[in-house]
Amino acid sequence: MRIDKLLWYLRFAKSRALAQALVGEGHIRLNGRRIERCTARITPGDVLTLPLGENVRVIALLALPDRRGPPTEAQSCYRVLDEVRANPIAADID
Repeated sequence: MRIDKLLWYLRFAKSRALAQALVGEGHIRLNGRRIERCTARITPGDVLTLPLGENVRVIALLALPDRRGPPTEAQSCYRVLDEVRANPIAADID
């Protein structure tokens, strides 16, 4: 599957044209390698580094989606690797 189509299917871009522009900027990494073309092929097991706004998201693909479905369906196709978790030691004490 092409990376622009994948970004659109997984709802990281609102349209396929925006996904193509995001890839064209050259900030996306596929398995640590910078990609600049929308024709880059994606397979399950690949790791993507995506700049989203002011944040960077690192995801591992579990499966390729068949369509652009609801967000819950899209989220089941990848696993977030850089998830920020709350530190229980730094909890607020009243």
